[in-house]
Amino acid sequence: MISNKVGHKLDPYLFHLFQKFFGNHGNPNLFTLLGFLATLVASVFILKDYWIAAGLMIILSGFFDLFDGALARNLGKVTPFGGFFDSVLDRYSDLFLLLALLIYYLGRGDMLLVILSSFVSIGTALISYTKARAEAARISCNVGLMERAERIILLSAGVLFGWLTPILWVLAILTHVTVLQRIYYVWKKLNSTRAP
Repeated sequence: MISNKVGHKLDPYLFHLFQKFFGNHGNPNLFTLLGFLATLVASVFILKDYWIAAGLMIILSGFFDLFDGALARNLGKVTPFGGFFDSVLDRYSDLFLLLALLIYYLGRGDMLLVILSSFVSIGTALISYTKARAEAARISCNVGLMERAERIILLSAGVLFGWLTPILWVLAILTHVTVLQRIYYVWKKLNSTRAP
Protein backbone atom coordinates (compact mmCIF):
# COMPACT_ATOMS: atom_id res chain seq x y z
CA MET A 1 0.00 0.00 0.00
CA ILE A 2 2.56 2.60 1.09
CA SER A 3 5.01 1.45 -1.60
CA ASN A 4 2.31 1.69 -4.27
CA LYS A 5 1.24 5.19 -3.20
CA VAL A 6 4.67 6.66 -2.54
CA GLY A 7 6.48 4.66 -5.21
CA HIS A 8 9.60 6.49 -6.34
CA LYS A 9 8.38 9.94 -5.31
CA LEU A 10 11.01 10.16 -2.57
CA ASP A 11 13.85 9.36 -4.99
CA PRO A 12 14.78 12.99 -5.87
CA TYR A 13 14.97 14.01 -2.19
CA LEU A 14 16.94 10.94 -1.15
CA PHE A 15 19.34 11.28 -4.06
CA HIS A 16 19.84 15.00 -3.38
CA LEU A 17 20.72 14.15 0.25
CA PHE A 18 23.12 11.46 -0.93
CA GLN A 19 24.81 13.83 -3.39
CA LYS A 20 25.54 16.33 -0.62
CA PHE A 21 27.81 13.80 1.07
CA PHE A 22 29.04 11.50 -1.69
CA GLY A 23 28.50 13.28 -5.01
CA ASN A 24 27.55 11.01 -7.91
CA HIS A 25 29.49 7.95 -6.77
CA GLY A 26 27.92 5.12 -4.82
CA ASN A 27 27.15 1.43 -4.82
CA PRO A 28 23.44 0.60 -4.24
CA ASN A 29 24.38 -2.95 -3.18
CA LEU A 30 26.47 -1.51 -0.34
CA PHE A 31 23.37 0.24 1.03
CA THR A 32 21.43 -3.02 0.69
CA LEU A 33 24.11 -4.75 2.75
CA LEU A 34 24.17 -1.96 5.34
CA GLY A 35 20.40 -2.26 5.74
CA PHE A 36 20.76 -5.99 6.35
CA LEU A 37 23.55 -5.43 8.91
CA ALA A 38 21.40 -2.86 10.71
CA THR A 39 18.64 -5.46 11.15
CA LEU A 40 21.18 -7.97 12.47
CA VAL A 41 22.26 -5.42 15.08
CA ALA A 42 18.58 -4.73 15.88
CA SER A 43 18.02 -8.46 16.37
CA VAL A 44 20.92 -8.63 18.84
CA PHE A 45 19.52 -5.60 20.70
CA ILE A 46 16.14 -7.35 20.96
CA LEU A 47 17.79 -10.42 22.48
CA LYS A 48 19.68 -8.16 24.93
CA ASP A 49 16.45 -6.33 25.90
CA TYR A 50 17.62 -2.97 24.48
CA TRP A 51 14.31 -2.07 22.89
CA ILE A 52 14.83 1.60 22.01
CA ALA A 53 18.20 0.86 20.40
CA ALA A 54 16.59 -2.02 18.48
CA GLY A 55 13.77 0.22 17.25
CA LEU A 56 16.21 2.88 16.07
CA MET A 57 18.27 0.28 14.19
CA ILE A 58 15.12 -1.04 12.48
CA ILE A 59 14.31 2.52 11.35
CA LEU A 60 17.91 2.94 10.13
CA SER A 61 17.62 -0.27 8.12
CA GLY A 62 14.45 1.12 6.54
CA PHE A 63 16.33 4.26 5.46
CA PHE A 64 19.10 2.17 3.89
CA ASP A 65 16.39 0.21 2.09
CA LEU A 66 15.00 3.43 0.62
CA PHE A 67 18.43 4.66 -0.41
CA ASP A 68 19.55 1.56 -2.31
CA GLY A 69 16.68 1.77 -4.82
CA ALA A 70 16.92 5.56 -5.17
CA LEU A 71 20.66 5.32 -5.87
CA ALA A 72 20.28 2.50 -8.36
CA ARG A 73 17.66 4.43 -10.34
CA ASN A 74 19.40 7.83 -10.25
CA LEU A 75 22.91 6.55 -10.93
CA GLY A 76 21.79 4.23 -13.73
CA LYS A 77 22.87 1.18 -11.74
CA VAL A 78 19.64 -0.84 -11.83
CA THR A 79 20.73 -4.44 -12.47
CA PRO A 80 19.01 -7.84 -12.28
CA PHE A 81 21.49 -8.91 -9.61
CA GLY A 82 20.85 -5.76 -7.57
CA GLY A 83 17.11 -6.46 -7.48
CA PHE A 84 17.73 -10.11 -6.62
CA PHE A 85 20.28 -9.22 -3.89
CA ASP A 86 17.93 -6.64 -2.36
CA SER A 87 15.03 -9.08 -2.32
CA VAL A 88 17.02 -11.90 -0.70
CA LEU A 89 18.52 -9.68 2.02
CA ASP A 90 15.10 -8.15 2.72
CA ARG A 91 13.79 -11.65 3.44
CA TYR A 92 16.74 -12.40 5.71
CA SER A 93 16.21 -9.09 7.50
CA ASP A 94 12.51 -9.68 8.09
CA LEU A 95 12.97 -13.22 9.34
CA PHE A 96 15.99 -12.50 11.56
CA LEU A 97 14.00 -9.81 13.38
CA LEU A 98 11.09 -12.20 13.90
CA LEU A 99 13.46 -14.99 14.96
CA ALA A 100 14.95 -12.65 17.57
CA LEU A 101 11.46 -11.93 18.93
CA LEU A 102 10.61 -15.62 18.95
CA ILE A 103 13.81 -16.49 20.89
CA TYR A 104 13.22 -13.59 23.30
CA TYR A 105 9.67 -14.68 24.13
CA LEU A 106 10.72 -18.32 24.31
CA GLY A 107 13.31 -17.35 26.92
CA ARG A 108 10.58 -15.61 28.92
CA GLY A 109 8.26 -18.61 28.60
CA ASP A 110 5.56 -16.52 26.90
CA MET A 111 4.14 -19.18 24.59
CA LEU A 112 1.35 -16.98 23.21
CA LEU A 113 3.86 -14.47 21.85
CA VAL A 114 6.08 -17.31 20.60
CA ILE A 115 3.11 -18.63 18.60
CA LEU A 116 2.19 -15.14 17.37
CA SER A 117 5.78 -14.48 16.25
CA SER A 118 5.76 -17.82 14.43
CA PHE A 119 2.52 -16.97 12.63
CA VAL A 120 3.94 -13.59 11.60
CA SER A 121 7.08 -15.32 10.28
CA ILE A 122 5.00 -17.73 8.20
CA GLY A 123 2.85 -14.91 6.81
CA THR A 124 5.90 -12.77 6.05
CA ALA A 125 7.62 -15.59 4.16
CA LEU A 126 4.46 -16.38 2.19
CA ILE A 127 3.88 -12.76 1.18
CA SER A 128 7.20 -12.69 -0.66
CA TYR A 129 6.75 -16.25 -1.93
CA THR A 130 3.37 -15.47 -3.51
CA LYS A 131 4.89 -12.42 -5.21
CA ALA A 132 7.79 -14.49 -6.57
CA ARG A 133 5.45 -17.20 -7.86
CA ALA A 134 3.20 -14.59 -9.47
CA GLU A 135 6.19 -13.01 -11.20
CA ALA A 136 7.21 -16.47 -12.44
CA ALA A 137 3.77 -16.53 -14.11
CA ARG A 138 4.51 -13.02 -15.51
CA ILE A 139 2.08 -11.26 -13.19
CA SER A 140 3.20 -8.22 -11.21
CA CYS A 141 1.81 -8.74 -7.72
CA ASN A 142 2.28 -5.81 -5.31
CA VAL A 143 -1.22 -5.92 -3.85
CA GLY A 144 -2.20 -6.38 -0.23
CA LEU A 145 -2.50 -4.61 3.09
CA MET A 146 0.80 -5.68 4.65
CA GLU A 147 3.73 -5.19 2.30
CA ARG A 148 7.25 -4.78 3.64
CA ALA A 149 7.04 -1.03 4.33
CA GLU A 150 3.94 -1.48 6.49
CA ARG A 151 5.50 -4.39 8.39
CA ILE A 152 8.71 -2.46 9.12
CA ILE A 153 6.79 0.62 10.30
CA LEU A 154 4.62 -1.47 12.62
CA LEU A 155 7.53 -3.51 13.99
CA SER A 156 9.69 -0.44 14.66
CA ALA A 157 6.76 1.31 16.41
CA GLY A 158 6.06 -1.81 18.48
CA VAL A 159 9.70 -2.16 19.52
CA LEU A 160 10.19 1.56 20.27
CA PHE A 161 6.97 2.17 22.20
CA GLY A 162 6.37 -1.23 23.82
CA TRP A 163 3.33 -2.06 21.66
CA LEU A 164 4.61 -5.42 20.43
CA THR A 165 1.78 -7.59 21.73
CA PRO A 166 -1.05 -5.76 19.85
CA ILE A 167 1.19 -5.26 16.81
CA LEU A 168 2.07 -8.96 16.65
CA TRP A 169 -1.68 -9.73 16.71
CA VAL A 170 -2.23 -7.28 13.83
CA LEU A 171 0.68 -8.72 11.85
CA ALA A 172 -0.32 -12.32 12.56
CA ILE A 173 -3.74 -11.64 11.01
CA LEU A 174 -2.94 -9.14 8.26
CA THR A 175 0.10 -10.91 6.81
CA HIS A 176 -2.13 -13.91 6.07
CA VAL A 177 -4.91 -11.64 4.78
CA THR A 178 -2.31 -10.20 2.38
CA VAL A 179 -1.37 -13.71 1.21
CA LEU A 180 -5.05 -14.43 0.52
CA GLN A 181 -5.40 -11.10 -1.33
CA ARG A 182 -2.47 -12.06 -3.55
CA ILE A 183 -3.80 -15.54 -4.21
CA TYR A 184 -7.15 -14.05 -5.25
CA TYR A 185 -5.48 -11.36 -7.38
CA VAL A 186 -3.35 -13.90 -9.27
CA TRP A 187 -6.36 -16.24 -9.73
CA LYS A 188 -8.37 -13.34 -11.16
CA LYS A 189 -5.55 -12.28 -13.49
CA LEU A 190 -4.99 -15.80 -14.78
CA ASN A 191 -8.72 -16.34 -15.35
CA SER A 192 -9.02 -13.04 -17.21
CA THR A 193 -6.22 -14.03 -19.60
CA ARG A 194 -7.97 -17.32 -20.35
CA ALA A 195 -11.29 -15.64 -21.10
CA PRO A 196 -12.13 -15.41 -24.84
